[in-house]
Amino acid sequence: MGLLSTIFGILCGFLNSIFSLFAFGIGTSIGLVIGYYAFINALPADVEDVKVCPLVEDDLETLQRLIPEIPLWVKNPDFDRVDWLNKFIENMWPYLDRAICATTKNIAKPIINEQTPQYKIQSVEFETFTLGTIPPTFQGMKVYTTDDKELIMEPSIKWAGNPNIIIAVTAYGLKATIQVLDLQVFGIPRITLKPLVGIFPCFANIFVSLMNKPHVDFGLKLLGVDLMAIPGLYRFVQELIKDQVANMYLWPQALEVQIMDPEQALKRPLGILDVTVVRAVKLQRKDLLGKSDPYVKLNIREEKVAFKKTTVKRSNLNPEWNEEFSFVIKDPATQVLELRVYDWDQVGTHEEMGLNVVPLKDLTPDEPKVLTLVLLKTLNPNDPQNDKPRGQLVIELVYKPFKEDEMLDDIDDSGMMEKAPEGTPAGGGLLVIIVHEAQDLEGKYHTNPHVRLLFKGEERKTKVCAIKSLL
Repeated sequence: MGLLSTIFGILCGFLNSIFSLFAFGIGTSIGLVIGYYAFINALPADVEDVKVCPLVEDDLETLQRLIPEIPLWVKNPDFDRVDWLNKFIENMWPYLDRAICATTKNIAKPIINEQTPQYKIQSVEFETFTLGTIPPTFQGMKVYTTDDKELIMEPSIKWAGNPNIIIAVTAYGLKATIQVLDLQVFGIPRITLKPLVGIFPCFANIFVSLMNKPHVDFGLKLLGVDLMAIPGLYRFVQELIKDQVANMYLWPQALEVQIMDPEQALKRPLGILDVTVVRAVKLQRKDLLGKSDPYVKLNIREEKVAFKKTTVKRSNLNPEWNEEFSFVIKDPATQVLELRVYDWDQVGTHEEMGLNVVPLKDLTPDEPKVLTLVLLKTLNPNDPQNDKPRGQLVIELVYKPFKEDEMLDDIDDSGMMEKAPEGTPAGGGLLVIIVHEAQDLEGKYHTNPHVRLLFKGEERKTKVCAIKSLL
């Protein structure tokens, strides 16, 4: 009987617990539903509608608070809106980051190397240099037009970026790392592109000046310690950088970045030089078991264009070529034609047999001239090695200057412009190039040759061929 009473008591307690939990769940659910509807339907009595008031002239405090946030193109009609530029920079920023960092390091290294000796610093190296993932934004841009061959722009730049710049400084045998991060720069630089030329990218130099002291804010850590947290140091460093940057680049001083040689870029083609390599006479033997395999390389000195060369004449000390070449001439008063005779070798480098030059100023325009050049060892007139006979080279030259109505503004330095074939559309045509083979390749290693084709900045390559006689 006692056992039954005990079992009955346990069963009642269990059922009571289940009913209690069930009642709690039902009560909580009902309470949440009632509270939700009461919250979304009940409105506080003290909330009033927002009143929009016009900005009056007397409210100077509100106006001054809003002015820094207003874009510059709104406040100043001389500045144009450049949202398209911000979108462009946003998409290009990963590539601009690498290009800007590389250019900055190239500019900074000579300045650092010049300044470090006076501070007893042994070396300064960039361990990490990235401008981060946040690009700068342009609040507006002002563009000036002048009578000179230049383009002047003044963009308003705001940049609150996340760069990571780590510089390692070694002095007195000790090395310390300095980290620059959380950089903010606000300023209006003046960017001048000049002179404008007819060769891409159409300007020779970039000049950057500051119209006023920029706002610069950044974090600086030395050995992991935030130096900007030191009282008084933050303002001192900030003003020091502003003053140093202003002393170097505040207008009219400027940072100059050269894109191309302006003297060469501004030179227009003035004529064509036709060269005929006729023959060589009494060349010296270079091969131990035979004669020589001569060929001639031609170029205009100090011009960054590929050499032109004749064919190779096998086992011949008096070769005849009668091969014609043409060069574009930009300054006949200073340019010089250089000719070098080489002995072709299948293995190793090709040995030079002699050279000579022809100043173009010695040529009479439109008058053919046949020259017999004595081959020299060097161009030094006092070199005793030039007394040794090396043979002679016979060439024919004629310089054809352009007439005023034929003057070309832009021409490829590698050769003359030819008339397009019949049937070519007026707006252009299709250029088809078939690379068949190569012969007599020069160079020390050419067991796996290939060909690179460049046309107006576009590059194509043939496949690499393991057989050096075929491409």
